[in-house]
Amino acid sequence: MKITWLGHSSFRIEIGGQVLLVDPWLDGNPVFPMERYSDAVAGATHILLTHGHGDHASNSLAIAKKDRIPILCIHELSDYWTATEGVETVGFGKGGTITLGDVKVTMVNASHSSSIDFAGGRPTYAGSEAGFMIAGEEHTIYVSGDTDIMADMDWMGDYHKPDIGILCCGGHYTMDMDRAAYAAKRYFAFKTIIPCHYKTFPILAPSAQPLVDALPDVNVLTPDVMETVEF
Repeated sequence: MKITWLGHSSFRIEIGGQVLLVDPWLDGNPVFPMERYSDAVAGATHILLTHGHGDHASNSLAIAKKDRIPILCIHELSDYWTATEGVETVGFGKGGTITLGDVKVTMVNASHSSSIDFAGGRPTYAGSEAGFMIAGEEHTIYVSGDTDIMADMDWMGDYHKPDIGILCCGGHYTMDMDRAAYAAKRYFAFKTIIPCHYKTFPILAPSAQPLVDALPDVNVLTPDVMETVEF
């Protein structure tokens, strides 16, 4: 299994014969090297979207159309894009599981908001925000999406038992480093954490070192953009 950070909250996850692009915001992402665009999307089989905000979803339509791959997302956004954009989507809801060969993707709760900005520049409802549990190759990855701490993390950690956490932690719009560390210690038993949604803009935390320091018993990885971690 390989996980490649594409900057901000964007990831390429190669697992169980699938290549999943999670919230692939590449064009316009100030920390993503556009000369590596082809490498980032090569062989992608599916796009997973946690919510509709532009810093997560704005490149998804272009990728889906060019590479003819489906977008997996909340039901309302799926219906909207199928009707207006003609892309292939798979809409599902929280608690629902999609099977992709040997990989299972379950949508779980998040606490944030979700809209798209493509209708005359005005926010348009895009269904509910979400996270994902991605299970395959004897690992379960928790992709938090944009969220704050939730009591739901208690049962999510107990039921799904993820060993890898991809956690937002930049603050202002999501959990900050301290809150992400608290959630990791209280609700999960991660072996590995990869922080995201930080250092993209000045308003976000510039470093994940506070998360590293707060979790000495967890392997907190801080890869560079386009650096791949293998499991």
